[in-house]
Amino acid sequence: MGFLALGINHKTASVDVRERVAFSPEQLADALQRLRDETRTQEVAILSTCNRTEIYCAQDQLNDQSLIDWLAGFHGLSVEELRRCSYLHREAGAVRHMMRVAAGLDSMVLGEPQILGQMKDAWQAARTAGTLGPYLDRLFQSTFNTAKQVRTDTAIGENPVSVAFAAVSLARQIFSDLERSTALLIGAGETIGLVARHLFEQGVKRLIVANRTLERAELLSEPLGGQAIILNQIPEVLAHCDIVISSTASPLPILGKGAVERALKQRKHRPMFMVDIAVPRDIEPEVGSLGDVYLYTVDDLHEVIEENLRSRQGAAEAAERLIEIGTDEFMQRLRALAAVDVLRRYRQRAEQFRDQELSKALGKLERGGDPAALMSEMARALTNKLLHDPSVQLKQMSAEGRAEALALAQELFALDDTHNAQGRS
Repeated sequence: MGFLALGINHKTASVDVRERVAFSPEQLADALQRLRDETRTQEVAILSTCNRTEIYCAQDQLNDQSLIDWLAGFHGLSVEELRRCSYLHREAGAVRHMMRVAAGLDSMVLGEPQILGQMKDAWQAARTAGTLGPYLDRLFQSTFNTAKQVRTDTAIGENPVSVAFAAVSLARQIFSDLERSTALLIGAGETIGLVARHLFEQGVKRLIVANRTLERAELLSEPLGGQAIILNQIPEVLAHCDIVISSTASPLPILGKGAVERALKQRKHRPMFMVDIAVPRDIEPEVGSLGDVYLYTVDDLHEVIEENLRSRQGAAEAAERLIEIGTDEFMQRLRALAAVDVLRRYRQRAEQFRDQELSKALGKLERGGDPAALMSEMARALTNKLLHDPSVQLKQMSAEGRAEALALAQELFALDDTHNAQGRS
């Protein structure tokens, strides 16, 4: 069984491409089943976040071209466009990549903790859709264990800096006194939850949380003394908001240029700071052309992220060593499983030979045959059957000059001098 990881991320593709390749939660179950059936892949999972979309596969015969063709076809992209910004990892490389992703070593924010939860969501989605399978499940479990060890044994997660923190850091640069600012947060997921806490800690007195369901918005806003609204109430409060940060799973923009223009007129063109963390984007890109709006996307947070990278570089090096250990241990276990499968099949064949010869001997014994002679005959026949196929293969290897195979056979059957000496004593 082999493994393959195919994907795009914030390093290889712009937000324009990433939002076109993203899978919404509503699409995921159908996409997983179609991916498995249409590419004839045995086990598949999909990870889709604002910074990456990745396909993980376990398959006897790995075919990366069929995966690229399928992904391009599903999202209506050209194969060449997707190939230019995609990456591919096989076997141990795929294992290493998944572990690096789960540990936050491949994230825009080095060591960010949210990605491990997103990886677990991908595992659960594949499990629910029936596309996981035993080999990919083992890989996910080893990935989770290694990521947990990285967070426990290194300082990669100390003083965490997330995309949410980076967004709030940018807001602090635009508004010197955040205590006098009103913030509108669109969405009620984990990222917006982090944004809300960071803004609250920075002294923002008025927080408004807008979400598709009012209950989720209330769960987030009430502990922080904020206000909860539903999405269609955004135009009513937008003019009062100095900061707008959005992160939803909506496939279409939630905030358009027209609504922002009207809000700016009511504000008498006082500046608005906006960060669109979502992929696909929640705020129409054209909003950025308005003179009094500072609009940033997730790709614009690099400066804050780079500072985070420098501060965690030592911890990252220690984490990389743990990733290598985790990869090696998983591949060793996988090879051991392959040996178990071969042994199981060979044992089944040996037991079949045994049952055949035993049945013959018992029949002859019932007809009055000599027990000692029959036991000797059965032992000789069973030995011949067990040795027939290995003997044919060894002779063929010898004729082909495959000395390494003969040496391996000698090791496999424990035919070294020590065993020979013991056999003669």
